[in-house]
Amino acid sequence: MLLLLAALRPLAVPDEGRYGEVGRWMLQSGDWLTPRLNGIPFFHKPPYLYWLEAISLAGFGVNELALRLVPALHVGLMLVALYLSARAVGGELLARRAAIMLGSSLAFLLGGQYINHDMLVATWIGVAIWCFAFAFMAGDKPDATLARFGFVACALGMLSKGLIGIALPGMVLLVWLLWTRQLRKILYLPWLSGLALFAGIALPWFVVAQQKYPQLFNYMFIGQQFNRYTAATYNNPQPWWFYLAAVGLLLFPWVFFAVNPLGRKVQAQPSAVPSLGQSWLSLCWIWAGVIIAFFSVPHSKLIGYVLPVMPALALLSAQGWQRSMAQRRHAGRIFAALCALNVGIALLIVTQVGPITRDSRTQDVARVLACAQRSGDTVYVTDAYPYDLPFYAQARKPMVVLEDWPALRQESGDGWQRELFEGADFDAQAAKVLRLPTELTSAGTQTGNWLVARIGSKSTDGLIGWKSYFQGAGWTLYQSAGASAPERPEAAEHKGLPGCKDQR
Repeated sequence: MLLLLAALRPLAVPDEGRYGEVGRWMLQSGDWLTPRLNGIPFFHKPPYLYWLEAISLAGFGVNELALRLVPALHVGLMLVALYLSARAVGGELLARRAAIMLGSSLAFLLGGQYINHDMLVATWIGVAIWCFAFAFMAGDKPDATLARFGFVACALGMLSKGLIGIALPGMVLLVWLLWTRQLRKILYLPWLSGLALFAGIALPWFVVAQQKYPQLFNYMFIGQQFNRYTAATYNNPQPWWFYLAAVGLLLFPWVFFAVNPLGRKVQAQPSAVPSLGQSWLSLCWIWAGVIIAFFSVPHSKLIGYVLPVMPALALLSAQGWQRSMAQRRHAGRIFAALCALNVGIALLIVTQVGPITRDSRTQDVARVLACAQRSGDTVYVTDAYPYDLPFYAQARKPMVVLEDWPALRQESGDGWQRELFEGADFDAQAAKVLRLPTELTSAGTQTGNWLVARIGSKSTDGLIGWKSYFQGAGWTLYQSAGASAPERPEAAEHKGLPGCKDQR
């Protein structure tokens, strides 16, 4: 069902267009060290997502489903880890219930196919917590093998999204160990071998990239992580209770069984009702509470940040259901109906998101441009950035972005312009695609140029040298005056970008 839903919608912009294109560009350019957006270094996050995207695109072709396989495989791993862990601590029935609850949730059905870093880091945070928790519960000394797997998971979490891949498992486990009076066991972790595994997996890219780009650490860790956590100037300001509402939405309706098992006492024999031990129960609540509290502090909040708490809350929800609902008449039918309701909601959202967001996307323009454009042509954009255009057209060269860049550098906005001009500071050659709007008139008098602009853009008022070539739902494609491309791009079988073959 997850993969079916993943195949039913186009890329969402800006996130999926941005992150999907970075992976495609990595595959096309062959540069596996430097993530790039429009040919410009893009160091908001480490490259783990882009590496996997590039591999998937190489194997399955350039399409949305190939990109969505990456988060889908990770949410599948989250589900398997939950099932195996729940079975070990609560038995088969509880494990099956928890897995079905997670698997039928919007966190799984929608978050598990959304192309960004959130599901990847959420999965590795969960795996790390499970591994270390089972290691600590193994006896007076931690199980060394499980602990080493925990170090590996932390390394992959760091490669997924930076320091939170280490910080969140560490905070959850520290609070839990203090609560359960197991803190002394930390001394017996296999620190030497564990840290060696961590360093061997997580550090090579950071070391090599830092050597090539000396400002990388300051930009990624201070600018994109510490400053985003503490500053109030970034997008998406939300109230403190935002993540409580997000949990209710993403794990609807199951999470309500975790926090309020309907006030019904268990009627069956205690041994017939699966139950978590106090240590595991406290782990789940601490897991959810610490992470929700951590992400509730910043001014800027995004719904995907709360994904790491889903395994813990799914397990608590499963126990709540078993205690309050499992013995009720028709409980099985009610459970199946709620699962079907969630699937129906997910299907409705997926099938409607394309038409609703049609005018913000450039898929229709990309279809025309890919077939009309010659490989050496230049595409200009102004006033707005079409994140999904290069992916769908499978562009071979960066677009020229026309803005008043000196003025924009004086502003503190958190938009697409900042993504580009901050990245341009790492590579002067790549920065040449950022030019001033005064170039638009001269570009219109030359052959082989195209302009993509939002419908109603003020920059296209009184255009000189450009003629309208195609108008999409929300964007217009212009052709420079001297061009000789045919009126109907479908007739030019010998021309076009790789995206043309896919769109015909």
